[in-house]
Amino acid sequence: MHIHGLIEDSTALANLCARFATKPYICVDTEFMRENSYWPELCLIQIADDEEAAAVDPMGGIDMTPLLELMTNNEEVLKVFHAGGQDIEIVYNLTGKTPHPLFDTQVAAMALGQGEQIGYSNLVDTYLGITVDKGARFTDWSRRPLDKRQIDYAICDVTYLSEIFPKMLEKLRKTGRGAWLDQEMERLADPENYHNDPDEAWQRVRVSSRKPEVLGRLKALARWREIEAQGKDLPRGRIIKDETLADLAGTPPRKQGDLAKVRGLSPAWGGNDIGGRLMAALESAKPMSSDELPARDDRKPALGKDGALVADLLKLLLKIRAKEINVAARLLARSDDLEALAAGVRKDLSILEGWRFEQFGRDALELVEGQLGFTVRNGKLKMTRTEEPS
Repeated sequence: MHIHGLIEDSTALANLCARFATKPYICVDTEFMRENSYWPELCLIQIADDEEAAAVDPMGGIDMTPLLELMTNNEEVLKVFHAGGQDIEIVYNLTGKTPHPLFDTQVAAMALGQGEQIGYSNLVDTYLGITVDKGARFTDWSRRPLDKRQIDYAICDVTYLSEIFPKMLEKLRKTGRGAWLDQEMERLADPENYHNDPDEAWQRVRVSSRKPEVLGRLKALARWREIEAQGKDLPRGRIIKDETLADLAGTPPRKQGDLAKVRGLSPAWGGNDIGGRLMAALESAKPMSSDELPARDDRKPALGKDGALVADLLKLLLKIRAKEINVAARLLARSDDLEALAAGVRKDLSILEGWRFEQFGRDALELVEGQLGFTVRNGKLKMTRTEEPS
């Protein structure tokens, strides 16, 4: 493989992207800093196919258009990531679009029995038998110049990935599990996952109350904090911490001067501009409408004691089946689906559709309807049919 090193020239990047645009897939990774900012600061993009690899420096005025066009507008080239959520978010922040089509090797590993969140180092060791050098993990990628060891370390992330991806693809083809991942990959590529809507920011904050008045204030305060954080490019918690936000929503101050006594706020908030904006947000708050209120546990299908035991049996069945077919349990089914099935729900459940129904849902349905049961044979827990399905 030809390693280009660090690309800082617009023409060189355009030429590289023109070559990549003819390939079936490219592997992508990013290095970024976000400890001190709201928006992740993109410091490096690494990109490779099976023949060449490079790191692109976005901090020196290079024209990134060819690379971003390749990522978001070329439907012929598959974009391969590992645990790519934050990488995809960065592309979305730059373009308003997500890379598509995409493939995430961490998600694919779930279908191949390699755990629910296999780390990159373990993936490389599993497929290539190579121990990844972790010495540059804590590099400040925003500092310039980067030395050769740092650049080599960053590029290895995609060169290894370009070797792993074909091996993983071959395993998926042999096992017939490639189609299992289509829905998961499309979900990852959905732009809605990466849109920071201030009106939805309240859902990030834990609060025990479900009173419409409290949640209305929380929504207004979280929206205000999101706008402040975006405008100042500071982490949300640097503006005001979640627990303080929740306290203010539950026990709102009567006047701005009372902010000086709130734990987690500086006394200066009692008279400064940001304190004034916080109070304005509180004053504008309206009780949350009934259709926006989060679902309570008691609004879910009622399980009851017997239903809860059935849900536990379904979780046991899930554990057995996941082990039998060597797949991550979380890819097969979620707890909410199991509880809904135990409570009598028979529509709009992922385990009752497609490959999940074939691999798990059919047995789960027969278990709750009394056609399957558990038995112990030779010291091992097995499923046994109690009656023929209707």
